[in-house]
Amino acid sequence: MIYRVALALGLLLLTGCTPETGSSLGPGDRPLRPVYVINPADAARIQFSVLDGVNSLRRAAGLQTLIFNAKLNAAAATHARDMSIQNRAWHFGSDGSSPLDRMERVGYEGTLLGENISETFESELETLAAWMVTPATRTIILAPEAQELGFSWYQEPGGKIWWTLVTGIEAPS
Repeated sequence: MIYRVALALGLLLLTGCTPETGSSLGPGDRPLRPVYVINPADAARIQFSVLDGVNSLRRAAGLQTLIFNAKLNAAAATHARDMSIQNRAWHFGSDGSSPLDRMERVGYEGTLLGENISETFESELETLAAWMVTPATRTIILAPEAQELGFSWYQEPGGKIWWTLVTGIEAPS
């Protein structure tokens, strides 16, 4: 009896010495990658990376480039955080507000063209690439009449990122 207990205890101790054999593969046998973490110091780089990416796509399509609008950025930031609170990617705020309502609240006097949203663990450029694959979101990015862009995000502590991009036409002077 003591022999069996000692053997069982010895085997239990040995299993603690074996290397971890957990898989580093995700769905479809694709390698798992580290969580994309956005630091506060990355904010300007990320925003301009998206603006540069959008403008490269627009130039390739023969369209005018866009400029950032601070009010559109503010509306995008508000909605990204609100989607996180609601835990769903959709175009309505927790108070029932629409994209138009959010533009009015920040004092945007131009014309809203569209809003792209995403709930993901992917980077800003991977998200932009995903938007370009879908006709509805690609149309917002490549709208010929677009002049201004708002872009922001909210990252949860676990790494999930809520992205919002809005395009508009500058108000006449």
